[in-house]
Amino acid sequence: MTALHRVLVLVPALFGLVTLFAAGRILLGLGEAGYVVFRPLLIFNAVMGLVYLGTAFAIRRDPLLGRSLAGGVALINLAVFVVVVLLYRSGQAVAMESVRAMAFRTVVWLGIVLGLWWLIRGRRRAGAG
Repeated sequence: MTALHRVLVLVPALFGLVTLFAAGRILLGLGEAGYVVFRPLLIFNAVMGLVYLGTAFAIRRDPLLGRSLAGGVALINLAVFVVVVLLYRSGQAVAMESVRAMAFRTVVWLGIVLGLWWLIRGRRRAGAG
């Protein structure tokens, strides 16, 4: 496994663990966010933490499958980001921190997809050359 492949497994795995910990802590009443929490988004993030871990495992085993899953995760995060922005702009109980967090998640997952694209492209060139 190349260094890039390791990073592309490690980033979503750590992201998943951190997401599960942060969302779980608040959902279980073990801490406060410090801002208004939009509960549906919190539940979404907890579920996605598990999806992030599963995607990391898929990337480890099969980067091509992992790229497809990561693309799906990126699109889901982008869609939820758009919804969160619309809710925030309409005055709903969504904190700016949630908007920023969803933007960050979306960018990270787009980066993972690009990294996987680069990894697969390099493998194909090495195999063809």
